[in-house]
Amino acid sequence: MQSKAETKECSNLRHWAELLTNELLGLASRHFGIELTRPRIGFDLRGKSAGQICLLEAGGCLIRYNASILERHPREFLSQTVPHETAHLVAFSLFGPRVSPHGAEWRAIMLFFGARPERCHSYSVEDLQTRHLRRYDYHCACRTHKLTSIRHNRIRSGQIYLCRRCGRPLERVLERAIGKTE
Repeated sequence: MQSKAETKECSNLRHWAELLTNELLGLASRHFGIELTRPRIGFDLRGKSAGQICLLEAGGCLIRYNASILERHPREFLSQTVPHETAHLVAFSLFGPRVSPHGAEWRAIMLFFGARPERCHSYSVEDLQTRHLRRYDYHCACRTHKLTSIRHNRIRSGQIYLCRRCGRPLERVLERAIGKTE
């Protein structure tokens, strides 16, 4: 259980992450001459990922940060992870949602923000809890994909995923072994 001082420090760090996200968006907005939508910001990401950006169907955006990593590595998180996720939002806004996630456009925005354009973090996260998801084989016209149970269940509910390479819908590879079930 956290003490009052630890809870206040955590709250302050989250506040700083939100402020920095909005400051970077304002900087990019002025520099590129575009209006950038302010994202919803959550601190609910778990596991070993430091941050994640989600484009919402309603047209908005959600940036999720990992509060545990923020608390353990506040300086690095604010100088690297916050610009990393914010650069994704700027790249999507400038170049569309099909822009390469860590491509030249994103790297240029990271440099503009004064951050190292690195794809992955190097935080010590060995002792953080992660969940292990079952993987399912799906295929398209060009190859086989391994999708987690999350995407598998979304497909079963009617969502369609397209291969980024060939553009064809992903279809389940049925296992032929006796006794294999979902």
